[in-house]
Amino acid sequence: MLRSLLIAFGLVLGSAAHAQDPCADYTPQARPQNVDRDIVGQELDQIQDQGHMLFAVYEDFPPYSWEEGGQPRGVDIEIARLIAEDLGVEARFNFVDAGENLEADLRNNIWQGPVIGGRVSNVMMRVPYDSAFKCRVEQVVFTGQYAAESIAIAYDKASYPDEKPVPAYFRYDTVGVENDSIADFYLTSFVGGQLAGNIRHFPTMADAMDALSNGEVMASMGPLSQLEFGLSDSSDVHQPPLAGFAVSKWTLGVAVNFRYRPLSYAVDDAINYALQDGRIPAIYESYGLTFQAPER
Repeated sequence: MLRSLLIAFGLVLGSAAHAQDPCADYTPQARPQNVDRDIVGQELDQIQDQGHMLFAVYEDFPPYSWEEGGQPRGVDIEIARLIAEDLGVEARFNFVDAGENLEADLRNNIWQGPVIGGRVSNVMMRVPYDSAFKCRVEQVVFTGQYAAESIAIAYDKASYPDEKPVPAYFRYDTVGVENDSIADFYLTSFVGGQLAGNIRHFPTMADAMDALSNGEVMASMGPLSQLEFGLSDSSDVHQPPLAGFAVSKWTLGVAVNFRYRPLSYAVDDAINYALQDGRIPAIYESYGLTFQAPER
């Protein structure tokens, strides 16, 4: 899976731009020249008239979005339902694969549609917000920041009874990461690649956490929520300082087709209300996760 790499694309590579105007060197894109039959998506009044709206969520991505017994589950599922409820409609879900990069995900799911099969959704959940990236993708409105995510280290409590592990420990100790993730990129390049021999790669973060529980690795590194969701009685998690990590915390929001500004405003309002009255933090708590407030 490349989900964590999508975050790296939007944030780690673009993080230097935050020191100055992120759009200072930006060259505007050519506006899409669509004719009527190419227009995709729906206006807010159309959504309310039909009584339902479609959310794009990543498939098999606990604790954020997955199916269990044929029913959608996860933090992003519950937040999407709050949005739909505020708009007076039913939430429906389009479970999608992560594409080659974040731009491909937005193109396939929000403003153009996939080349073969599939369909465009009204809203895409769990989109990392980055001002520099926003300048490059004009076809999408990035809005509704609903949480933050950050990198952490889960560890076997018996292996670290006194001191909690930091990246330097992995010169000697084994650590699990998801393939092609931020944690993988960071640890592989840490101190000139000296940790490479002890990094164990797994298809998903859930697999890395299973390996921690089974004693195959002494620690796992990745997004805090995924680590917390995979903890067992024998493991715990902490967030040490990470030297040389360009962006170890980022803000998450939603994406809406740029043509449908009223919809984007309504979605942003719904999320803001749910943050203010505590419904979104309560969703995180219900899954045993730490809620991290977004920068809005």
